[in-house]
Amino acid sequence: MTGVTQLTGRRPLGATDHRQLPLARTDWGLVVAAFALSVTGALLVWSATRHADGSAYLIRHLFNLGVGMALAALVMRIDFRAIRAFAPWVYVASLVGLLLVLSPLGSTINGSRSWIQVPGFSIQPAEFAKVALCVGLAMILAERGERDAPPPARDVAVAAVVLGIPVLLVLAQPDLGSATVLVFMGIGVIAVSGASRWWLVGFAAALAATVTAALTTPVLSGYQRNRLTAFADPSVDPTGIGYQVQQVKIAVGSGGWTGEGLFHGRQTQGGFIPFQQTDFIFSVAGEELGFVGAAGIVLLLGFVVVRALLIARRTRDSFGRLVAVGVAVWFLFQILQNVGMNLGLLPVTGLPLPFVSYGGSSMFACWLGIGLLGNVHLSSLRRLS
Repeated sequence: MTGVTQLTGRRPLGATDHRQLPLARTDWGLVVAAFALSVTGALLVWSATRHADGSAYLIRHLFNLGVGMALAALVMRIDFRAIRAFAPWVYVASLVGLLLVLSPLGSTINGSRSWIQVPGFSIQPAEFAKVALCVGLAMILAERGERDAPPPARDVAVAAVVLGIPVLLVLAQPDLGSATVLVFMGIGVIAVSGASRWWLVGFAAALAATVTAALTTPVLSGYQRNRLTAFADPSVDPTGIGYQVQQVKIAVGSGGWTGEGLFHGRQTQGGFIPFQQTDFIFSVAGEELGFVGAAGIVLLLGFVVVRALLIARRTRDSFGRLVAVGVAVWFLFQILQNVGMNLGLLPVTGLPLPFVSYGGSSMFACWLGIGLLGNVHLSSLRRLS
């Protein structure tokens, strides 16, 4: 292997020259921010669940964090060319997962068939579809983008099909929130690739039609339709999601500037908010840490998104740029949606808050996103050196 490297001057696909990847060149600001969010999430999850389950959720959250960070470190160490080469296989694997959810192996929770139960934990393939689309769309649209030329219409059409298949499979669960994340991610990547604005108009129209159909046809169950409308009128489901939305508003509103203190929130410690550790973890911060603590979390989340955009801007490789943009749009949309529904400004879609909410699949996917960003960052440094 060494002889081949010396003769050709090239390293085998997937091999990594560790001398070119010192720890000092890692984007530690990005990693530390994601870690701080995850640890803060562990405390908030513990506060929301300790009255009923002790430290069980805390332990699982920290375990998920450890696995997620290990996955990120692995992705950062993979040769950048290998990520591009393996992108089709990652995409196909994500489709297999989405199909398995719709098979008898899938499990239905809260009206959505989105999970595969395995001994000890559950898997939500829609979370990993976000990672797969980041690399899949970038691979297609960057094929001819190395010369800074916009992708041809044929490539954009292929990208639209690649985007549409997982979106339809996620809608079939049905999971409108995750499907919307995938669509917005696709629109963001296609826009940055330089595609014609008419493609973007078409995607926006398709998104509007999908949301309209979801609200006016039996695609969504009554429970899920109530989740989308209860933020404006809690009376549509006063004992279900409407009650939950009301309790979340009370929790956030009672926090004031500095909060009631960690582990001392009346709504949180009283267990008045169902599933608070997942969809409504931000309400724990609002109640117990107040505006100051909640704003700090938002600033850290914003820092992660800005770092992703800076990595996209600095890289000269079109594939890396589109991957970084995909991760940035994914994180940004989920942050806005989750915080918005916790503040009663947006419908409840069941999207977790990146790094903070409890959930193994979400934590793994988010840290895989950090791994992709770190890989793009290191690759751009190698090109400059």
